[in-house]
Amino acid sequence: MSFDLWLAFAAASTVLLIIPGPTILLVLSYALTQGKRVAVATALGVALGDLIAMSASLLGLGALVAASATAFVALKWVGAVYLLYLGIKMLRSAPKASLGDVTQMDHVSATHVFGHAALVTALNPKSIGFFIAFVPQFIRPETSLAPQFAALITTFVGLAALNALAYALLANKMRGRIQRPRVLRNLTRTGGVALIGMGALTATLKRA
Repeated sequence: MSFDLWLAFAAASTVLLIIPGPTILLVLSYALTQGKRVAVATALGVALGDLIAMSASLLGLGALVAASATAFVALKWVGAVYLLYLGIKMLRSAPKASLGDVTQMDHVSATHVFGHAALVTALNPKSIGFFIAFVPQFIRPETSLAPQFAALITTFVGLAALNALAYALLANKMRGRIQRPRVLRNLTRTGGVALIGMGALTATLKRA
């Protein structure tokens, strides 16, 4: 894939990854209650889960994108609607945003947390649906798909690992502030607005 297209994907992925969605709340929960070592294990587990979910998504996505212009248009609109749905859902959930039941857990091992984070991320149907909604705009079906998929997966998973790790380490240092209900509400609202914007952008895409 061209450098310009890869750079656009990297930039878009960075914006989407910093949105504080459910996965980030999981990372924050462990970081706030279990300390730095467990927080790092959580970040690595999230990266592994993203690798599995994204790889599985692209295996089926390649056939759809290469099939026809009709398939591309259909997938584009499904993706746009799905992103808008996620954004609206996040906005509606903002008043009740919390770190969930993880904050009530006793000390757990880093190995356990790594496996938990990986399974939660990889087996979440929303993750697979999200990748199918987001990735097509950066794929050029007239060229070989395998190198494109390799570049996209490597880039996204690498950025996901760095993002989760940054959130975990930051949360470990700012425990008191992040747990405040107002902060969580604002983070969730910001994520919802960003997803709605990405959904609107996806709806305007045209097939190469």
